[in-house]
Amino acid sequence: MKPRVMSLVLFTCMVGLLIAPYQVDFKSSVISLLAVAIGSGAAGVLNMWYESDLDALMSRTCLRPIPTGKIKKNQALYFGIALSFVSITMLYYSANLISAILLASTIAFYFFIYTIWLKRKTSQNIVIGGAAGALPPVIGWTIATGSISIEPIILFLIIFIWTPSHFWALSLYKSDDYKKAKIPMLPVIAGEKTTKINILIYSLLMLPIVVAPFIFNFASLFYLSATLLMTLYYNYLCFSLFKEKVKKQSNKIARKVFLYSIFYLFLIYLILLIDNAKSF
Repeated sequence: MKPRVMSLVLFTCMVGLLIAPYQVDFKSSVISLLAVAIGSGAAGVLNMWYESDLDALMSRTCLRPIPTGKIKKNQALYFGIALSFVSITMLYYSANLISAILLASTIAFYFFIYTIWLKRKTSQNIVIGGAAGALPPVIGWTIATGSISIEPIILFLIIFIWTPSHFWALSLYKSDDYKKAKIPMLPVIAGEKTTKINILIYSLLMLPIVVAPFIFNFASLFYLSATLLMTLYYNYLCFSLFKEKVKKQSNKIARKVFLYSIFYLFLIYLILLIDNAKSF
């Protein structure tokens, strides 16, 4: 069920729920967040069911349950489908219809659009597919409000714009894996230099996105100062990666960009949560 991915999904969803202008009672909140966690797990299960052949070829994924024979493919498929229905139904009854529709759309988009269609077809797979990973804070917001406004759209854009630089950094130092599995990630199709340029561009695009919560008055100067400093450091790391010509050193910086990007996104949402703590 990809618990590490699930934890970030759950956290961003929780932030969307807690900073929304309406409060949800504790029981409903817990059940709703549990439903989103199960839905995230369902998407992960279905992804690993469909990609078990590719997972077996890559060092990063070869120890997953299906390639190692711990779980049969059919078991994973039935488990993923069951989790999907359970999570969507739970969220409908604990929250509202729009939240359930968004969760169903997230699972469907991640599996059908990203996993089945985009991933093996285009080097822009992670750009378009990133929409699925960006929806959890929107779901959290709709759990509380039952509607969508500019705030959850900004929360969506923060993750959506962050995703390409995050995954392309990973694909740089794991490019041999992607070549072996014949997955058309950007370094495989367009080369290292083009990938580095794109990573730098998307890191720079984070600057206006992290400023947006302050501009639209749901974050304070504290949030703005902290996130701008973190973003400037992220820009610096991505620029260092762009300049580096030596392959071994480049892979080392790419790994650093990837690891920092995880903490970077987590801290943006954590600071946003702390900044809004006075309202809940």
